[in-house]
Amino acid sequence: MMDLIKIAQETFRIEAEALTKAAERLDQNFLDAIELILHTKGKLIITGVGKSGLVGAKMAATFASTGTSSFFLHPTEALHGDLGMIGKGDTLLAISSSGESEELTKILPHIKRFNIPLIGLTGNKSSSLGRYADVFLDISVEKEACPLNTAPTTSTTLTMALGDALAVALMKKKGFKKEDFASFHPGGSLGKKLFIKIKDLMRTESLPIIDDQTTLKKAVVTMSEGKLGTVLIVDRSGKLIALLSDGDLRRALMDKDFDLDHLAIEYATKDPKSYHNTELLASEALEIIENDRIQLLPITTQGGKIIGVLHIHDLINAGIKSK
Repeated sequence: MMDLIKIAQETFRIEAEALTKAAERLDQNFLDAIELILHTKGKLIITGVGKSGLVGAKMAATFASTGTSSFFLHPTEALHGDLGMIGKGDTLLAISSSGESEELTKILPHIKRFNIPLIGLTGNKSSSLGRYADVFLDISVEKEACPLNTAPTTSTTLTMALGDALAVALMKKKGFKKEDFASFHPGGSLGKKLFIKIKDLMRTESLPIIDDQTTLKKAVVTMSEGKLGTVLIVDRSGKLIALLSDGDLRRALMDKDFDLDHLAIEYATKDPKSYHNTELLASEALEIIENDRIQLLPITTQGGKIIGVLHIHDLINAGIKSK
């Protein structure tokens, strides 16, 4: 029976070796490409045909999301009017393993006529793309992972990795931070991590607060009405001093001296974890909740007076995840 696991492992091995060899042959051309993109006043336009085009579209998306203005342009569309999308100040990054893709080679003379800088990703430096390119980046591979050595497999993996390498190097060069990345992804998980704060999610109304002279019986009623599984206990000045959770209540039921007429504070957790900075990121608040294994984080003033609460369910429902 055919060993598909071994076939898959061989695919990984072939592609991994190609990536390693490509990493070892990086040279001044890579640095020249970085400088060319870095000093592009317009946009980085990426083009390619077939599988190279699909990889190019992904590369354009990666560049755009990491601070390098970029978009993908199909060579055929360029030949039929969209060449006007390339303007002065732009840089073109063209991808072709052979360097002789017909649709691509047809636009190269026009690119040079407009003095548009060209970065060529090809496996053949002597090809049309290799000769036209101002900067040549080698994407040659010894063999494709495809058993017929025909379907683009190793070569597309290498091309995508080279695009990632360019994007990462540019991020480092520009000092691109997580906050910058999040600004391009406000709806993503990182955007939520970096933009949503405690003040955006905390509950501030109808909080289940009782004073330190409240009986356990009344505390249970308040806990039910508050629907948070917890009551917050304050002293005469309104300062948070204890917290009675449903877990505390269950443990109290096991006490041989349990009495609903006793004060709730007798069974409560004293000096509970709280936080007073409403500007704290919601993701950091979730870390506090998870690390302390609590469900509710009281939010107080610096003097300890309650201004709101943050429940773990509110964070989860908002799609917040810890680091």
